[in-house]
Formats: sequence, structure tokens, C-alpha cells
Amino acid sequence: MTPVHHPDPGPGLPTGPPLQGSVGVSAISKRFGEVRALDDVTLDFPAGQITALMGENGAGKSTLLKILTGDHQPTGGHVLADGAPLPLDSPARARAAGIRIIPQEPEIIPHVSVAENVYAGALPRRPGRRLDRAALEARIRTDLDRLGFAQVLDPDLLGSQLTPAQRQLVEIMRALTGEVPARLIAFDEPTSSLSEHEVDALFALVRRLRDEGVAIVYVSHRMQEIFQLADRIAVLRDGCLAGVRDARTTDEAALVRLMVGRDLSALFERQKVATDRLVLDVDHLTTDDVHDVSLRVHAGEVVGLAGLIGAGRSELALALAGDLPVRAGTVTLDGTPLRSGRPGEVIRAGLGLAPEERKAQALFLRQSIKDNASLVVLDRLRRLRFVRRTAERHLAQEFADRLRVRAPSIDHEVRKLSGGNQQKVVLARWLARKPKVLILDEPTRGIDVGAKAEIYEIIAGLAAEGVAVLVISSELPELLGLADRIVVMQSGRITGELDRSEATEEAVLELAMADDIVGAAPGAPS
Repeated sequence: MTPVHHPDPGPGLPTGPPLQGSVGVSAISKRFGEVRALDDVTLDFPAGQITALMGENGAGKSTLLKILTGDHQPTGGHVLADGAPLPLDSPARARAAGIRIIPQEPEIIPHVSVAENVYAGALPRRPGRRLDRAALEARIRTDLDRLGFAQVLDPDLLGSQLTPAQRQLVEIMRALTGEVPARLIAFDEPTSSLSEHEVDALFALVRRLRDEGVAIVYVSHRMQEIFQLADRIAVLRDGCLAGVRDARTTDEAALVRLMVGRDLSALFERQKVATDRLVLDVDHLTTDDVHDVSLRVHAGEVVGLAGLIGAGRSELALALAGDLPVRAGTVTLDGTPLRSGRPGEVIRAGLGLAPEERKAQALFLRQSIKDNASLVVLDRLRRLRFVRRTAERHLAQEFADRLRVRAPSIDHEVRKLSGGNQQKVVLARWLARKPKVLILDEPTRGIDVGAKAEIYEIIAGLAAEGVAVLVISSELPELLGLADRIVVMQSGRITGELDRSEATEEAVLELAMADDIVGAAPGAPS
């Protein structure tokens, strides 16, 4: 992508000198060796406004936050407060200036209480440096009541006992307590581990902080959240400020253009390459959760699998991959019958599954890109009983390069990658295996729009190579854009099938929400 060096401010939102009452950056640049993370970014974060910060992974969002919080020092430019330079040479200096960040992964001390976690580094002490527990309890109770957390956060719980939502609340309390009031709070993907109810509570708190005059920076790739919460939206692209938009007058398509440099519709452009060669033939398959499903997928075809939560899509995928027992019916792969409950045999026959929960079901997070990418091809890399390590490195590097996995090296731990790059590692594993059929369950969940565009390109490339692709997605525009045809499920059954030319969101939803599926046709195989 070509860097944007002249940001478009959008209607009524200047990107020049910061406003009074705001924190901002002026001509900020940051380089790590030869890598340019930020390039001449000037942006303000006005008091009493929520500024959403968007951009694909690698666009510079995290680097900008770390400069604001004193973790990184800029190569050029300044952080400003009320228009004057604000030197931030350490996190302590940033905190003293009223700048806080709520990180995506809360840093919780597991063996101490909530109260001690909240005030870590500033605990009340008695003479002799002993912890003043009475003062600590009084202080935490006061702050819990003030912030409205008293009903959801027990101050005596240990850090190791906290739920993801409670861990997030501890970080928020850290940001909102202390002698210096917060003037800017940055939230970095704060809803990634929260339930819908917890998200509503968080949004209420963020709006309250805004109304009290705090400048809010909200980092997220979730468009629905952004339009629900933000007053203005700033987009970074390739380390540059691509533009700033008023959230009330812009739309998703405009933001996508700023982030990736093209229209949303262009993300799905591909040539239809489906052939008549039948690769996957599912005939009256029945499991505990799937009932009488028949489905056919041809070489070079992308078939979408749609349905509401609980429709049985993921269960069907796991059954096809040999991970769930089959009670009736058959699965044939390129003419070879597959036996139930034998995932290794299924893999060797040429079927791969990238599951919905990549962290829990697909990846070894503390192992390297190399180890994860080569996992299903070790049998091909062995000489006698030993893995040829040089060949393994070459293969992992080849597919990491091909899929543009952004990491310092293939020895980098997968847990340290972004969601989009983690998904690419899962795909690299299966591309290395050269599957005949690849099932992708929610392949773009939790990743930014730039990474989505790259995943779509990968899917199109697989189809062009003759791979039969089955895509499960809860995003209907994604299925409508990717699939040659869409098969719809409800309550473990297929309720209908739509060709690309006739598929619409309304038609898919009508089949997904069909009330009477008793005796419904299982979906005539194509």
C-alpha cells in the first residue's frame, strides 16, 4: 500500500494545531532501525470527546499509544498538552501528566488482592513501611462506590480469581485513581473479552468520563462499537495519518477506504473458477448436533455456510474433520470414504480445518511461528525418525512470506502476534499441507479490516489453485462477497441453498430463521 503523507481532515475536523484543553501529537515520527512505525503524524485528542483510533495491524496505533504513555520516545516531533510541548520520558512522567492507558491484556498480579492490584506502587503505609490495611480498605471501598464498581468487584479477591471483565475493571480503576486526575485515557481493544452486558456497562463509564471532560482515545477494529461510541474517528495507515472523520457523518465504506485504500466491495473481487470435479461429498450425515445433512463442494469452489448461533455449522465442520463422532451417513473426499473419529486419517486424505477458536483449538501460543506452521507436515519432513530442521525452516519461511505474516522472524512466539497474523499462521499450516478441501470457521473474527482483505485474497488464491473451500461466517456481507453459493443451516439441518446470483441478506436470514424445518428438504446436493 502506498503511504498517505497528506492527511484529509474530513469535514469540520482540523488536524493542525491541537485545540485548547486537549492532548495531542505534533509531527510525531518513530523509527525502529529501518522500520518506520510513525511518520509525521499530527493529531489532537480534545477534552470531552471520544476519538476512535483505527487502522489495520501495523498501522502505528500501538506505537502512538506507547509514545503518549512514555513507553517509547519519538524519533521526531512532540507530545503536546494545551498546545505546549509535554516531555514524556517515562510512564511515570505520563501518569503525572494525567495520561493513562487501559491495555488490551490487563497486567494483574495474581497473588495479591484487588485492592493491592489497584494501588500497586502507591499503597498506604504505616511507620516502618508496613501495609496499612485499614486505610487500604477504606480507600478501595470509597473508590469502588465512586466509580460504581462496588457490586461487581470484590476488593478482597486475588488477582488469579478474577474474570476477564473484572481484570479490565482493575485496570480502569488504576487509571482513575491517584493524586493526579486523568486528562486522557486510552482504551486499547477493551471489549475483546467482555460479554454484551459488560460492554454496555463499559460504554456507560466511557461516556461518563467524556462528559466529565476527560479526553478519550478508543482503539478498536469493531465498526459497530466505533459508530456507537465515538465522536470522531482518526485513521492511521502505514504509519501516517490517513484522515479524521466526524462519526456522525461518515460510514463504514469511507473508513475502509481510508484504512486499506480501496472500497469494501473491491475486497471480494475474484474470478469464479469452480470446476465439475466433485471433491467433498457429504451424504445424509448425522451426529448428536447435525441431522441428515447432504452437501457437495467442487474443486475451485467457495461454499458459504450460514446460520444463526447454534445452527450446527461448527459441529458439522468438526464432524467432517473427524473430531466429532458420526452416527449415520457418509463423507467422501475425492472418491475416498472417510472414517469417523480419525482426524489424522482425514488430514492425510486432504481435508484441513481452521477452527473458530484459533487460540484454544488451533495454535500452540507459546511456540514459534515455525513450530505451528509445520505441525501437520512433520511426517513429510522426517528422514528416518528425525525431522529435517533446515527443511522445516525453509517451509515455514516460505508460507510466512507468502501470507505476509508480520513478525520479526519465524522464531517469534505466536502469542505475541496480532489476531490477523495468528490466523495467517493457521492458514500457513494448511497451505503447507496442500489440502484438497479447507474448512474455514469464522476466518476473520477478531481481526482488523486490513487483515480481512488479506484473508480474502488467500481464500481467492486457494480457489484459483483448485482447493474446495467451505467458509463458515456470521458476517453475511462476507459470505455474500466470498461464496459461489451459500448453504443455510438451522437447528442442525440444512434449510436451503442459494446461488451467488440470488443470495441476499434477506434471503439468507429467511432460511436461517425458518420456523418450520420439520420435513424440510435437507438441501439438494449440487
